[in-house]
Order: sequence, then C-alpha cells, then structure tokens
Amino acid sequence: MNGIVELRSNHSVDHTIERLKATLEAKGITVFSVIDHAGEAARVGLQMPPTKLVIFGNPKAGTPVMLAAPTSALDLPLKILVRQDGAGLVWVSYNAAAYLAERHGVPDALRAPLEAVAALAEHAAAR
Repeated sequence: MNGIVELRSNHSVDHTIERLKATLEAKGITVFSVIDHAGEAARVGLQMPPTKLVIFGNPKAGTPVMLAAPTSALDLPLKILVRQDGAGLVWVSYNAAAYLAERHGVPDALRAPLEAVAALAEHAAAR
C-alpha cells in the first residue's frame, strides 16, 4: 500500500490502543479522538473485526506544518489505525512521514512531527 506502514502488534486491539494512549499522554500529546469503527458498525447491524482509529497531535508542532503546507490539514492531526484481521492478528498502521511530506510539500525542516508517528506505533505494538 502506497505510503502506509503496517506493524504487527503483540497485543489485542484494546491493549495496543491503551499502550498508545498512555505513551501519547506521557509525552504531552493530545488524543483528540478514538473512533471505534467496529462498534459503529455493530450499532447499524453490521459486523467487522475490532478496528479503532486514534487521532492525536500537538498543535504547537502541527500548526507550523499546516502553515507551510496548507493541504497537510487533510492528514493532520496524525492518525494510527489498530485493527484485527480475519486470522486474529492485530496490525498497527499509519501514513509514512515521507509519504505525507511528499504529498503535501512539507519542507524538510518541518518533517519531525510527521516522523514521530513511527516510534509511537512501534512502541504500541512491541512487547
């Protein structure tokens, strides 16, 4: 998948989400929302494996990116998807920093906030 990084998690969807949220909070990064796609599907009588999207960011870091590359607001705040596949494996997915930077023309000097998502995802998925 173009621009998408996927890591296998060693935890359930919910535990992976809790690890991610704890890390974000410890770093002073705001969790804007957690969208429970499977829960919403169930509300309308549909089934899907556990699938949650965490939307997070730091306006102090993201605002300069959006000022320099206004279309980056389509992809900011940052997001990490945690989902279980049909075999029961849990995956952590996010947009690669290089993909986002190229897509929106983000200057090199402002790419650090985009690059931070990799370490956050790796920590959430690790043992």
